[in-house]
Amino acid sequence: MERELALEIVRVTELAALAAAKWMGRGDKIQADGAATSAMRAMFDSVSIKGTVVIGEGEMDEAPMLYIGEKVGNLQGPEVDVAVDPLEGTELVAKGLNNALAVVAVAGKGNLLHAPDMYMQKLSMGPQLAGKLNIDDPLQVTLEKAALHLNKDLNNLTVMVLDRERHQDIIRTLREVGVRIKLLSDGDVAGAMAPAMSESGIDLYVGSGGAPEGVLAAAALSCLGGELQGRLLPANDEEYARCIAMGIDNPTKVLTMENMIGTEDVIFAATGITPGEFLNGVKYMPDKRAETHSIVMRAKTKTIRLIQTQHYLPNKPQLDEL
Repeated sequence: MERELALEIVRVTELAALAAAKWMGRGDKIQADGAATSAMRAMFDSVSIKGTVVIGEGEMDEAPMLYIGEKVGNLQGPEVDVAVDPLEGTELVAKGLNNALAVVAVAGKGNLLHAPDMYMQKLSMGPQLAGKLNIDDPLQVTLEKAALHLNKDLNNLTVMVLDRERHQDIIRTLREVGVRIKLLSDGDVAGAMAPAMSESGIDLYVGSGGAPEGVLAAAALSCLGGELQGRLLPANDEEYARCIAMGIDNPTKVLTMENMIGTEDVIFAATGITPGEFLNGVKYMPDKRAETHSIVMRAKTKTIRLIQTQHYLPNKPQLDEL
């Protein structure tokens, strides 16, 4: 993939963030998600790729755009797999809470896992722990290994987990072991990325979240030098059969980074919608301007760009059409 594609992709997440930010705190997550999706789809028309959505807003009969299998781009560039989450954290925007993002990952054709819409068990870590932990280990063993490799006492280890009823046993174990815990209300992609972002202060991310979000996080971690291990958690025979239909021959096997994002180059971009751990949200300014904060990364070069952009809103006709 051409390096110029990274800057084209971040323009896509910027427009989605601008569209969704108008709905911050207004209590309507459906409208916020719809605005972000429409804006992202519109901006893709200007991107020089022959893209196929492999992770998107649902199947063709579930979503009007950015559905799995949809072709995106101006059909003048490389053939690529595209994973999108136009609004990661719909509840966060609806309630005006932190950590909502617009996210896109792009890899060469055939590299991104066609992750079904179900839960995935996840273990996410930063560069210092990559290759040194195993999702199959009991949680206490994982914590002890992490503390050893990071040269930390267990009570100085910080673990992030989604605040969900299904994680009560995990949270109980974390408290019994004595590690520091940061509970996350929403924002699964940002949470899984956190251990690889030094400013976050997070050492590990554990628990289960969306499988599509796991692939997006794996793309980001490949650029950051971190690692995500996963395992799909089909809840019933129907979900198990869906995994088989999507080409996953062993739905309960451990998924490595290679399984999720392949071994070639990956580009990841995210723009903050509401303020977060490592990206500020959309800020509206005088004179019909708005400011966005984005991150765009490339796995091949490990280049990380933090982009602060001021947009003159009258020159964004796509937003007027929403």
